[in-house]
Amino acid sequence: MTYKNPEWSYSAVLYELNIRQFTPAGTFNAATERLPFLRSIGVDAIWLMPIYPIGIEGRKGTLGSYYSIRDYKAVNEEFGTEEDLKAFISVAHSLGMKVLLDWVANHTARDARWITERPAEWYERDEQGVAKVPWDWTDTAKLNYANHDVWRGEIEAMRYWVEEFEVDGFRADMAMLVPIEFWQEAAATLHAIKPDIFMLAEAEEDNLFDGAFNMSYQWNIHHIMCDIAKGARRVWDMRNAIHAERAKYPREAMRMSFTSNHDENSWSGSEQSRFGAALEVMTAMTFLMPSTMPLIYTGQEVGYDHSFEFFERDAIPAEAYRENRTTELYRRLTALKHSERALCSGERGGEMIDIENNAKDCMMTFVREVEGSRVVAIMNLSPYTIHADFRTGIYAGAYRDAMTGERFILDEHVECDMTPWRYRILVK
Repeated sequence: MTYKNPEWSYSAVLYELNIRQFTPAGTFNAATERLPFLRSIGVDAIWLMPIYPIGIEGRKGTLGSYYSIRDYKAVNEEFGTEEDLKAFISVAHSLGMKVLLDWVANHTARDARWITERPAEWYERDEQGVAKVPWDWTDTAKLNYANHDVWRGEIEAMRYWVEEFEVDGFRADMAMLVPIEFWQEAAATLHAIKPDIFMLAEAEEDNLFDGAFNMSYQWNIHHIMCDIAKGARRVWDMRNAIHAERAKYPREAMRMSFTSNHDENSWSGSEQSRFGAALEVMTAMTFLMPSTMPLIYTGQEVGYDHSFEFFERDAIPAEAYRENRTTELYRRLTALKHSERALCSGERGGEMIDIENNAKDCMMTFVREVEGSRVVAIMNLSPYTIHADFRTGIYAGAYRDAMTGERFILDEHVECDMTPWRYRILVK
């Protein structure tokens, strides 16, 4: 069974909120105060990184990993109380924003409640009966999905947050490490409670959309974008990957596009360090690619150039959280995403139609169009000044520049110099 994507999701922009680092206080209440600002930028849905108590055994750093969970049905007191979280969700809803919780189904903390309160068979264990450690995550214990009681325990806990806190969906951590049949059963249960529940998988497998998830990560294209920015790959690699993905996944499948997230930021560096001068044009690309929903990670909305410590308090200083040129860039891009049906995610958006150009190793020129909405993108994705030469054919005519608001005439034959990383987004 395939579930219909929620109506709100087609033109949505997602925000990943790292409670620990978002404000100097690092609490739900402090984050709640900033929700109107996020809404003013154009954020439609908030993905909260895990809000549950963190394990102590094997804890990494001072505060531990969000993804080492002691209790699936409790709130980390570091962030506040259950009432504080409910207030956060209530304010988000009143502003027209959805709230997704981060869900870690593959493992728990090594001192989780389930370790002692549930039978030993709930965990994969070694010859000595000790709960196994997945990968090198030494602060976690691997759950045993051969035991269907684990499935029921996980689903019952997910139900709790939907029924008691009215959350709108889940981001599933490392979704491919858990059987797809589990996610299918979880999705069926959650949709029966809330038909427009939204499910995001941190994975890329194509079977994720078989009755389980609405959206998956676009890891492959993200890494190609990073490589292009570093000069390690050429633009045709990204163009080919985009077309290959459209052929691989179902028409209704949504993909999450991004220049950063908590993993990339903490382990690979800030988006500024990874993309350099290419950052703005690559940010624009995350809003323009077919089937995608763009993600903004904590601090990106103010251009905060920092790689957060993952296991410590490393909050954005109050004086650094100010509107600036980057904020305005996101406002313009989210407005474009909201106003142009051609840029819708999933099956409602327009396909990417290539306009042939003379520098396909450096430039992408393409159109997305559907039901009277047309967006033309002219993108120099290279560190070189390009003498662009291309013919627009039926797409020639009068447009508005989405980033400046100026009227623009797109000639049938375009010949112009494009400076490094320069781009134009035109709307009909």
